[in-house]
Amino acid sequence: MKIVKIDILHLKTNLKKGGHWRPIVCRIYTDEGIYGDGEAALAYGEAQFAAFGILKNFAKLIIGMNPLDHEIIWDKLYRSTFWGQNGGPVIFAGISAIDIALWDIKGKYYHAPVYQLLGGKRRKTLRAYASQLQFGWGPDIIPQRTPEDYAREALKAVQEGYDAIKIDFFTFRPDEGNYTAEDRIGLLAPKYMRMFEKRVQAVRTAIGEDVDLIVENHSYTDAQSASQLGKMLKKYDIFYFEEPTTPTPQLCKFVHEETGLPIANGERIYTRWQYIEYFKQNAIQIIQPDIGTCGGITEVKKICDMAYTFDVGVQIHACGSPISTAAALQVECAIPNFVIHEHHTYNLSPCNRELCKYDYQPQNGAYSIPDLPGIGQELSDSAFKNCDKVTVE
Repeated sequence: MKIVKIDILHLKTNLKKGGHWRPIVCRIYTDEGIYGDGEAALAYGEAQFAAFGILKNFAKLIIGMNPLDHEIIWDKLYRSTFWGQNGGPVIFAGISAIDIALWDIKGKYYHAPVYQLLGGKRRKTLRAYASQLQFGWGPDIIPQRTPEDYAREALKAVQEGYDAIKIDFFTFRPDEGNYTAEDRIGLLAPKYMRMFEKRVQAVRTAIGEDVDLIVENHSYTDAQSASQLGKMLKKYDIFYFEEPTTPTPQLCKFVHEETGLPIANGERIYTRWQYIEYFKQNAIQIIQPDIGTCGGITEVKKICDMAYTFDVGVQIHACGSPISTAAALQVECAIPNFVIHEHHTYNLSPCNRELCKYDYQPQNGAYSIPDLPGIGQELSDSAFKNCDKVTVE
């Protein structure tokens, strides 16, 4: 079997004004009629066109290769492209998209879901949390500004059956606009500490003591301000503290030791070579490798196995199209150190849900695992109709 053609799609959605949310996906075709879909999960931020471009670069390198040789292909993209070794999000997003598609092909070729090829399904369902409720919990993106707003949206998710939620409390100002780096870096003024605590307190009161609360910082804060917040947060029984500062082992270790909170990080950490330093320094307690930016299923599985030897838990980062979600579920159900799955509020948007053939959503706060061959998901006709597309053959 050989790879004969690759479609690279920069999808168009109206999830955010200005078209800011635009997933980058690919479909790899073989000479036996089997195809697989993958994703470079850089749909947000400012790297979309770079991801689209790197896939065009990489696609030409694998035409004619056997798609079942995913390890050989991974190493070729890593070692023969010059920028692959010690690369960053764009390089590994390109490798991820191709790798996910290759695993999809492999599963279809062997008539098995990916989790069987990874060693078997350890659990029938996956606990999920409602993520990024500062945007509201629903199909529309609505900034939440008052403590009452946060409490209301948190309660919505809990009433749907979620027993864990995640919020970034330091994104939106109480009146209008967003907080800036000037507000969030360095020792925080008392007014910011009061604002933050009022929001957290309102949410904890609304959801009760039996629902886990994850606090997300998106690395907006630095080690000093994150430590201030973390010390205040301890009395609210925080499940874990996510991206409290710029992701480096020494800074994460500092915040963990200063606050005593479990630190989660990973969407901006790439490959086993970067993760190992966090493990060696006990600087991370929950890893969040993004399956669409960290090297795909091949690399994420290796990182999760390495984390297991350090007693570190796993929550795969999932902020992409339903392709990334399906791939993450396949890995999470197969690993022993799974903790929880992220269900991002973007996944509730109709324009995101229509990108793929199947609409997998949690029921009562838990995901079922797709049992179809491959990753159990594929791009829809709508995705192919609404995109900028390049074909490499």
